[in-house]
Amino acid sequence: MPDILLVEDKESLRRVLRLTLEHAGYGVTECADAASAAAEIARAPYRLVLTDLRMPNGTGLDVLRAARAADPDVPVVVMTAYGSIDEAVQAMKDGAHDFLQKPVDSNHLILLIQRALEQSRLRTENVLLREEWSRRYGFPRIIGESDAIKRAVSETQRVATTEATVLLLGESGTGKELFARAVHHLSPRRDQPFVAINCAAIPETLIESELFGHERGAFTGANERRPGKFELASGGTVFLDEIGELPLAVQGKLLRVIEEKTVDRIGGRVTVPVDVRIVAATNRDLKTAAEAGEFRLDLYFRLAVFPVEIPPLRERGDDVTLLARHFAAQFGRELRGREATLSDDALALLRSRPWRGNVRELENAIERACILADTLALEARDLALGASPPLPPSRAAGGEIDSLPGVDLSGTLSEAADRAVRAVERRKIAEALRDAEGNKTRAAEALGVSYKTLLTKIKDYQL
Repeated sequence: MPDILLVEDKESLRRVLRLTLEHAGYGVTECADAASAAAEIARAPYRLVLTDLRMPNGTGLDVLRAARAADPDVPVVVMTAYGSIDEAVQAMKDGAHDFLQKPVDSNHLILLIQRALEQSRLRTENVLLREEWSRRYGFPRIIGESDAIKRAVSETQRVATTEATVLLLGESGTGKELFARAVHHLSPRRDQPFVAINCAAIPETLIESELFGHERGAFTGANERRPGKFELASGGTVFLDEIGELPLAVQGKLLRVIEEKTVDRIGGRVTVPVDVRIVAATNRDLKTAAEAGEFRLDLYFRLAVFPVEIPPLRERGDDVTLLARHFAAQFGRELRGREATLSDDALALLRSRPWRGNVRELENAIERACILADTLALEARDLALGASPPLPPSRAAGGEIDSLPGVDLSGTLSEAADRAVRAVERRKIAEALRDAEGNKTRAAEALGVSYKTLLTKIKDYQL
């Protein structure tokens, strides 16, 4: 779309201004009076409006009012002759971004427009990037300037104000729950509950009760009636994380909830109406899973009304730098009382990594570094201290260090150690699952990790 709407009744000045703006790289639409400008504003959105104050068929104040009615955040710059300063001041009070006195200086005009557009961009992004008022339940801060993350943010903003079901797609650690919270907080349901459910972390025997509730005596241990998550979230949003791990039997019941907007508690005789918006997330290809009979195809189509792809960190360019600096400042304040900084070498090291665990892995690395470093001026060596330690070397009979079969030992010590640890973890988990005959609870106990940690690593290693 054109960047700037230019409103000026004098054709010669309008031509000069248009050429100046186009030379600076902006797209321009021209109008010769206030009435046509108001009609153009109603027809299409603009990033900025540049208008004369005194014109036939209305004034610049009429253009200002039309622009603010269409979009309260669009900056409006008013041009005025020497004798109209008081009117220009009034325009500022009515919401104009700034005013320019004629004759207009080209350099001043371009600088003012650049600043106005930058402020407008920041205001727009703050809809989704404003600080959390609570780390756990507050509005999420999504950081990034890459085209991939901006596209995901833009799609989230567009769908949030609707009632459409949203399916968030992306690898583990990309921030799908942050986007789910953004959908909720930008929606008309923002003042109602947001209930997050990790479908992979709840044992299969309990998932139906967790989602839909149960009556007293419905099963052994059901000593009282308990509402499910859908009832607790009524009026708000239910976030179904790792939806691809939901058992097939429960998938059919979830489909009925979506279609009929009611739930049946286990052991209940009456249906309970629920009014919830559903946001689901997965790191699996649900369509392929559905075609293979591992996920209900009808449920997939119900969930994938509006899919949003959350990009992996490796596809987000210099967002690694922005995120690393944010986490360093955050954890420095939390752990040491003031913000930590990252040296150029540290940032270069961070940018060189593949970040298989995405934003979550980067966040953990910076937190470890803030804990272990001697100072809050973090260097590359401090990040290495926070990385997974290398395995103790085994020694052959001749005293030489054995090689690690199948492990790429190229790159820095930290990178090689990380690959070695991952190779050993994958093998150890696979052996534990085999010994436990696929029972994840027993495997987790044997490995000395939580059930949730095991599930996360199983997905990470695609076991």
